Amino acid sequence: MSSSDLKKQAVARAAIEYVEYDDIVGVGTGSTVDFFIEYLKPIKNKISGAVASSISTQEKLEANGIRVLDLNDVSDIPIYIDGADEVNSNFQLIKGGGGALTREKIIAGASNKFLCIVDDSKVVDVLGKFPLPLEVVPMARSFVAREVIKKKGMPVWRENFITDNGNIILDINHMEIFEPILLEKDLNKIPGILTVGLFAERPADHILVSSEKEVIELEKK
Repeated sequence: MSSSDLKKQAVARAAIEYVEYDDIVGVGTGSTVDFFIEYLKPIKNKISGAVASSISTQEKLEANGIRVLDLNDVSDIPIYIDGADEVNSNFQLIKGGGGALTREKIIAGASNKFLCIVDDSKVVDVLGKFPLPLEVVPMARSFVAREVIKKKGMPVWRENFITDNGNIILDINHMEIFEPILLEKDLNKIPGILTVGLFAERPADHILVSSEKEVIELEKK
């Protein structure tokens, strides 16, 4: 197993400690979460079920015998556990490298606590080196791209990729995001953008970070 995978495995194992008896657990999407699902399997009878942020995650949960609930049938999600592509010291995130940003943002918003699990390569001073994903209604692709260029971003269409919601992804390159909340609000005003992959207005509540030596809980500055 690679060093990167070992770190993902370690932080996923540590996240299990945050899951309490009878919880409904929101479960994110991605390679780190895949490890978390493996650790969730042995305690599947301890929890009430899981709400999945993607079709892929739903299939993996079901394959491990974990009960999957529809968000519409759930009134309370005590904890949501997911990875991120970048995190800063204010617990603001870039997410959506896997294309599940809309459902991830919905579940994060519906959850009482959002625990983000990452390895130390994802911790940055300024968000934006990782391309910022936008989920966009297909007919608006070119229009949204032109509007993003006006804001000094460089949009790239993620070709041959369709989200679980039937939309496309534009990845914005070459941005230094010094004011994540303002940018999130600004991009949300562009017609045709369904979701911005900035989790700034609703940041993480806790972040676990794994290095080759240990897993620590990040302290918000």
